[in-house]
Amino acid sequence: MTPVEALIRTEAGRAGLAAVRDDPSGAVIGLDYDGTLSPIVSDPASARIHPDAPAVLVRLGELVRSVVIVTGRPALQALALGEASDGPSLADVPGLVVLGHYGMERWEGGDVTAPPPPPGLDRVRAELPSITRAFDGVLIEDKGRAVAVHTRTAADPEGALLALNEPVAKLAAASGLIVEPGRLVLELRPPGMDKGQALRAFLTERSARSVMFFGDDLGDIAAFDAVATCGLPGVRVCSGSAEVTRLVEHADAVVDGPEGVVRFLGSLVRLISPDRAV
Repeated sequence: MTPVEALIRTEAGRAGLAAVRDDPSGAVIGLDYDGTLSPIVSDPASARIHPDAPAVLVRLGELVRSVVIVTGRPALQALALGEASDGPSLADVPGLVVLGHYGMERWEGGDVTAPPPPPGLDRVRAELPSITRAFDGVLIEDKGRAVAVHTRTAADPEGALLALNEPVAKLAAASGLIVEPGRLVLELRPPGMDKGQALRAFLTERSARSVMFFGDDLGDIAAFDAVATCGLPGVRVCSGSAEVTRLVEHADAVVDGPEGVVRFLGSLVRLISPDRAV
C-alpha cells in the first residue's frame, strides 16, 4: 500500500482514489487556498503558499484533467500569494483555473471574469468600522467583492468573534449580503454561490470522471458535499487543524495542515505518474 492509499479511511474515498489512479486524465483536483495551500496567519496579506506546493502542483497539472483553486479570496490575490522567489509559481500550473470569491470570479489563462460588485458592500464599508471599533486588534479586510472581519489579532479572538456575530449578521442582512463564517473570521459576501456550486459546475464543464478536493474550513463543507453527491468517484481531503474539527466528519482522509497537503499531493503524483517517479 502506498502512502497516499494508507491515508484513505473510507470505502468511498478508496474508490475515488482508485478512479484517479487508474484514469488520471479524467480527474479534477480542487483545492482551497488559505489553510490548505498556505498556513493560516494573523495578516491575510502574508499568507504565502507553502514553498513546495507550486512545484508539485505543476507536475500534477501535467497528469490530470484540471487543477482548480476554489477560494474566498479574489483570484488575482491568490495568484499573487502563490508566487515564488525561486522555482515555479501557482500561475505556472498547466491549465490552472482559479475560482475566486467562492466561484463568482474566474481566472484562466491570465484573464479574470466576474460580475460587478454588489452595491450593498458600500454600506458595509461605511458601517463596519463603527461595529468593530470596540474590539482592539480586529482587522477588516476589503476583498473587493466581499469584506472580512478577522478576530485572530484581537486580545480575545474567540470572544470578539462571538460578540460580533449578531451585529455583523444584521449588517449583512440589511445590505443584501450573507455571512460566511470561518477560522476566526466573518466574511460578508454576495449570496447565490458557494464552493459546492462552483465545484459542481466546473466538474460538469470539464466532463470530469473523478474528483478530489482539499479544504480546511467551514466554507469547504459545501465542496465536500458536492464531491459526495455529484455522482463521480471522489476523495475529500481535510487539511486538519485544532481550530476547525467539523470538516473531519465529512472527510475521506485527514492530513496535518498545508504541510500534510503537500506531502499527500507528492504521493499522489508518484501514484499516478507513468514512471511512478516525480
